[in-house]
Amino acid sequence: MHDNGEAPQDDAHRERQRLVPLRRLIEGWALVGGLVLVAVILMNVFSVASGALFGRPLAGDFEMVETGVAVAAFAFLPWCTLTGGHVSADAFTERAGARTKAALAILAATIGVAIAGVLFWRMCYGLADQISYGETTAIISIPLWWAYVPVVASLALLVVAAVIALADALPARDMWHD
Repeated sequence: MHDNGEAPQDDAHRERQRLVPLRRLIEGWALVGGLVLVAVILMNVFSVASGALFGRPLAGDFEMVETGVAVAAFAFLPWCTLTGGHVSADAFTERAGARTKAALAILAATIGVAIAGVLFWRMCYGLADQISYGETTAIISIPLWWAYVPVVASLALLVVAAVIALADALPARDMWHD
């Protein structure tokens, strides 16, 4: 017991508490991705309605849909990683023992960190290339690099989420000491 009468928290709980702001940031980023997706849907509805009613759809609607959906999809990746929402083949491991499942969870999380790191690293180069190329969309001339900025931010958060997922999997290592 501490001097204030409270029982001491275990290390895993304290570590999870320290990561709460990062988890909230990742959750908020996914919500922003959802708002982008809703905006794209509303813009698409407006464009279709405008085309049907007035014969004038929104110029560049395809470009904005393409960009918005890509930005939203990348914004969802960190949250999906943090919550274990990626597709997995549990049918192969459902009969495995606790130690095997723990080892596979650590292995999967480690691979996730590596893949997230490589994606982030390479997309940073992609962003730099797009800035130097100065390429724009064909119809409304939006610089392509603009979409890379939130994608790179999403991949940075994906690295953070993957590290948190690995940290969450590591307490399972206690299974080895049973």
